[in-house]
Amino acid sequence: MDYGKMLGEAFGYAKEGLVGKWMKWVLLLVATILLALPLLGYELKIYRGEKPAPEVTGWATLFIDGIKYLIICLIYAIPVIIVAVITIWPLVMAAIAGNQAAIAAGIGTFLTSIVVLAIIGIIIALFEFIGVVRFARTGKMGEAFNFSAIIGTIGKIGWVSYIVALIIMMVIVGIIEMICMAIPFVGGLILFILIPFIVLFEARYLCQVYDSAGN
Repeated sequence: MDYGKMLGEAFGYAKEGLVGKWMKWVLLLVATILLALPLLGYELKIYRGEKPAPEVTGWATLFIDGIKYLIICLIYAIPVIIVAVITIWPLVMAAIAGNQAAIAAGIGTFLTSIVVLAIIGIIIALFEFIGVVRFARTGKMGEAFNFSAIIGTIGKIGWVSYIVALIIMMVIVGIIEMICMAIPFVGGLILFILIPFIVLFEARYLCQVYDSAGN
């Protein structure tokens, strides 16, 4: 897998789709403000393989697709939510009761659970990324949870190649976010303005990762 080529193509896709096309950029910012639902719907259009970057049209469809996308994400998040509730609830109850020993034990359990939650989250993300693209390509929400097909796709990509590809993407986006947030006063605003570019970059990159399986 040529990671450099994929990154360059994804960056070029986002640049061509937004730079100089400021109205599209503004519309995607508006889509972000609207609970990000239209933005999620727009992201699905990219996952379908649309080139160049599609126009921001059909807002009703974007909203509906965004809601479906959100539902898929929430379903995938259920294991994390369950583990979080199980570990946090005793701590909350101990705090309410004022039991210092139980609070100390609860804090220890919670700190341990953070590691567990991170591991669970990473495992879920591996399946979720491919599942969402499957949903985008087929239009069927059930395909987002077709784990045998998802595992088959990852197998064609190569587990190591797939994980490395995701790590590279997350590191790059993480660096951008840290740089923005390190800027005093206006860092958050700059990051917000960059959201459309980051979304196009990420979505196109993941699209290429998925297509590397030969789907």
